Amino acid sequence: MIRIRRAFMHVNNILVSQMTFALIIFWICVAVIFYGYIGYPSLMFLIGLVRPKQWKRAEYRPTISIIITARNEERDIHHKLENTLEIDYPSEKLEIMVVSDCSTDRTDEVVMRFSDRNIRLIRQEPRLGKTSAQNLAVDAASGEIILFSDATTIYQPNVLKMILQNFADKSIGCVTGRLLYRTSKESSVGIGSVTYWSYETFLKEQESRVCSLIGTSGCLYAVRKSAYVPMYPEACSDFLIATLLYRQGLRTIYEPEAVCFEEANFEGKKEFAMRTRVIAQTFTDLWRNRDMMNPGKSGFFAIELISHKLLRYFIPLFLTCLLLSTAWLALHSHLFLVFLLLQIGLYLTAVIGGLMEIRRVRSNIFSIPYYFLLTNLASVFGFYKFLRGERYAYWDPMRPKA
Repeated sequence: MIRIRRAFMHVNNILVSQMTFALIIFWICVAVIFYGYIGYPSLMFLIGLVRPKQWKRAEYRPTISIIITARNEERDIHHKLENTLEIDYPSEKLEIMVVSDCSTDRTDEVVMRFSDRNIRLIRQEPRLGKTSAQNLAVDAASGEIILFSDATTIYQPNVLKMILQNFADKSIGCVTGRLLYRTSKESSVGIGSVTYWSYETFLKEQESRVCSLIGTSGCLYAVRKSAYVPMYPEACSDFLIATLLYRQGLRTIYEPEAVCFEEANFEGKKEFAMRTRVIAQTFTDLWRNRDMMNPGKSGFFAIELISHKLLRYFIPLFLTCLLLSTAWLALHSHLFLVFLLLQIGLYLTAVIGGLMEIRRVRSNIFSIPYYFLLTNLASVFGFYKFLRGERYAYWDPMRPKA
């Protein structure tokens, strides 16, 4: 009888230990996920209210070079150049350059038609990718300020006035504008990406007020040419630029009045591929600049890098551990059974959203869970590709051809 009692107590102790361990994992995962999506933005908002880091704005009209990178963009490049020529800025201070990354369609031919309107074509051969194309164009540019743009981005006429006023402050090295996504398709991905970008825009506003942005909108950001550092071909240039400038003691800030427009991706497969590529590139950039994630070296900028990027990309790990720990605890608790069913319900709505996406059925209810799952899966695949040593120096635009 004593042996049975001891065996029972031993089993009970093991069970209690396992439940305690599962409970600890559960609450750690809840805390990390909450901080990543809600706590960090809230912290930045509060710091911005209490101790905003101001900068000077004033009229500033330097010479500026607009660099448009293009790879097989014959469908959109004509409209883009017409839009760029409509920007309100003195023509004698404005240089417009298109750098073609070894385009094989009619992109170069279309650009050359604008040669009499002071638009310059630079052809990069062999094909080396967007970042190398930017390096090449910056080296040839004459402007004091370099503004980078994509071939599909449409600017408002006052975009330069709004961007450039921030460079009156010598502590500002880079300024990014406000990207507004438009979606004309009945697409859950389009709805999800618009919602996601609204969240990211809120973070940009807070990081800009508190310290510095850790990344820019790749289709609209301007840099002091004197501070530009050529980047390796596989870099995610619109992310890495902020880190390279912060090393020089320069801030990257957000200007909400400098507005541009892009069409949101409306195909899940293409959005997933794009997210995977960007995340793999960002992991490479973080690894090569891991010293900047040391608060002793870069101060609060390190907290931003860890919270906004590194932690966010590891959220899938914590989501998985949360699900497993909840499943174990649900065997012994009705409360945790409810938590488990809620998680399963979330993933089921995401799957339903994916199925509706395949059938081209638009749904505001299912689009956000679907996009949430898509981006987190992209984080997993992006990290896997980074560990495998896969690097992305170039890629083809994911748009229908003319």
